[in-house]
Amino acid sequence: MKVKRFFAQSMAEALKQVSHEMGPDAVILSNRRVDGGVEIVTALDYDENMARQSLGEKAAEATNGSRLAEMQADQHRRLEDELSRTRSRIQEVREKRAASGARYPQVSLHEDVEYEADVSASLVTGQGSGVRGSQQSPGYSDELAAMKAEISSLRELMGAQAAPAADARAPSEGGGKNAVQQLLSERLQEFGLGTELAGSVSRQHRNGRLEDGWKASLKMVATGIRTAREDWLEAGGVYALVGPTGSGKTTTIGKLAARYVLEHGADSLALVTTDRYRVAAHEQLFVFGRILNVPVRVVDESHSLDDILDELSDRHLVLIDTAGLTSADRGYQEQLAELVRSDHNIRTHLVVSATSQPRIMKSVWHCYKMADLAGCIVTKIDEALTLGESLGFVMETGLPVAWYTDGQKIPEDLHRAEAAPLVRMGVERLRAMQHSQDAVEGALA
Repeated sequence: MKVKRFFAQSMAEALKQVSHEMGPDAVILSNRRVDGGVEIVTALDYDENMARQSLGEKAAEATNGSRLAEMQADQHRRLEDELSRTRSRIQEVREKRAASGARYPQVSLHEDVEYEADVSASLVTGQGSGVRGSQQSPGYSDELAAMKAEISSLRELMGAQAAPAADARAPSEGGGKNAVQQLLSERLQEFGLGTELAGSVSRQHRNGRLEDGWKASLKMVATGIRTAREDWLEAGGVYALVGPTGSGKTTTIGKLAARYVLEHGADSLALVTTDRYRVAAHEQLFVFGRILNVPVRVVDESHSLDDILDELSDRHLVLIDTAGLTSADRGYQEQLAELVRSDHNIRTHLVVSATSQPRIMKSVWHCYKMADLAGCIVTKIDEALTLGESLGFVMETGLPVAWYTDGQKIPEDLHRAEAAPLVRMGVERLRAMQHSQDAVEGALA
C-alpha cells in the first residue's frame, strides 16, 4: 500500500495531480482545506486489513471504513511532518558546518541512511570516507552526534512505515507492532521483562524514535513497581517472611534486626521462628539473637504462634522467620494457616531471590499467596545478571516491594526499596552485560 499527500490551490488541480502520479486506481483517504489551497491524502492498493495493522491498537477507534481511512491519513501526515523536520535538522547541521569552513561528504538526503555508517565510524575513530581528523573542531563530534541521532530517527520512522506491510504478509509475535515497537520489545526482553509484558509496554509507544520509547518504557516500568509506604523499623508491628529454602529469609531477618538494634536498641525487638520441621533449622536465628541480645522464640507443639505473640505484645517490632516449605511438604498448610488465622495483625511478605527464573518466582507466589501477602522482599540482587525478571514479577503480581538486599554484609546490604533506583540499577546491569558480551565477542573475533 502506497500512501501519498498532495497540495494544490484548488481541488480540481489536486485531483489532476493524483490522476497523473497515482493513476485511476488511487483511493482518496482524506481531503481538507489548508493555507493556500487544499490537501489530499491518497493510497494505492489500499487494504483495510493492512491499514488496521499499521494503526495497531488505535484501529479499535475506527467504527467504519471512512473513519479508518481518515486515521490512516492522519498517521501518514504525522510521519511526513516528522520526516520533514528531521531532514531540515540534518540540513541545518550541514549548513552550520559549511559556514564555518568545514565540509561534510556530499551525500543526498535520500542517501542519509547509508551515510549513518560513515558518521558512526567518524565518532569512534575520527576517520571515515570524506571525514578527516584535520577538519575537526571542538563542536565537531557534538554536531556529528546530532546528525547521527536525526538519521537514526529517519531509519526508525521509515522502518515503522514499512512494518505494517510485512506484518500483513506474516503474523508477528506482538500482533500489530510496528518496527520501532518490535525493537523496543526486544530491548525490554534483554532488560529481563517477559515476552508478554515487554510487548504490552512497547505497544504504548505509538510514534517517535526508539530511544524516546526506551526512556518512556523505563518510566512506565518504574510506575508499575509498587513500594512499601512505611519503614518497618519506624512503624513497628509484626512481620513474617515466607518463601522457599535458600531465598534468604533468615539472613534478611538478621539484617533487619541488626539495623533496628543500631537505631532503636534491643529492648523493643523480638525474633520468632515457626520452623520446627527441620533439625537445627533455627540455629542461625539463635545466633543472631545472641549477638544482638534479642530474645528468640520457637513455635512448637507447646507454644502456639498466638501465645508467643501475646507474650511479646510489649515489643515494638517482632520479626517472624518461617520454614521454606512447598505445597508438597509436610506442614505447609499448617504453617500458612497459623499466619492467616492469627489474632494478631501479621503482615506477611514473600522473599524472592533475584537469581530465580521468572517461572519459579511465579510458582513461589502461587504457593504462598494464600498467606494474604502484604508485599515482598527481593534478595541477592548483587548475584543477578539482569533485574528485569524481578521487576517484571513485581509488576505482574502487584506486590509492593518493601526491601531489597545486595550482599552478605549485615546490615549494610539491606535497602528500602524505591522504584526509580531499582530501574536505574536494572539499566546499569543491562549495560554491563552487553559490555561483557561485546568484550567476549571481540576476544573471539
